[in-house]
Amino acid sequence: MTDTGAFPGGSEVPEAFPGSSVGGSDHVLARQAVPRTAGEARERVTELLDAAFRGLKNEDLDVVVADALLVTSELVTNAMRHGRGLTGFRAALVDDGLLLDVEDASPEEPATQVSSASDGFPPGGFGWPLVCRLARHVAVTPRPGGKQITVLVPLM
Repeated sequence: MTDTGAFPGGSEVPEAFPGSSVGGSDHVLARQAVPRTAGEARERVTELLDAAFRGLKNEDLDVVVADALLVTSELVTNAMRHGRGLTGFRAALVDDGLLLDVEDASPEEPATQVSSASDGFPPGGFGWPLVCRLARHVAVTPRPGGKQITVLVPLM
């Protein structure tokens, strides 16, 4: 298991899934049908953020939303490209930010080294370090038939 920090309240993921609210937040998107594309996952997160930040506009908020959508895209795309397929997706707003839970069918942890075509491997490896940099907490948990990646992206 990879963990870049304890989640609020200890080492366990906050109880935002499935369908419960955390810290009084009523903006929760419980487990739904698995998105078919990263774009569809981004749309779900956008709806969640729009509901939470309705009427608020400023440059700082735009950056925070862009970061949250970038992390969503990276996790879902990596699950589809490298994780043998996306098998689960959840997003919820909690007191500390956006909690994302992405499951795939591969037991392998994300690659932590960047590769180039000259390495003899397909170019890539930039997304995971970006996710780790933008998220406050990252946890990779083995699951039967794959793994679950849970991240907390700060929204303020």
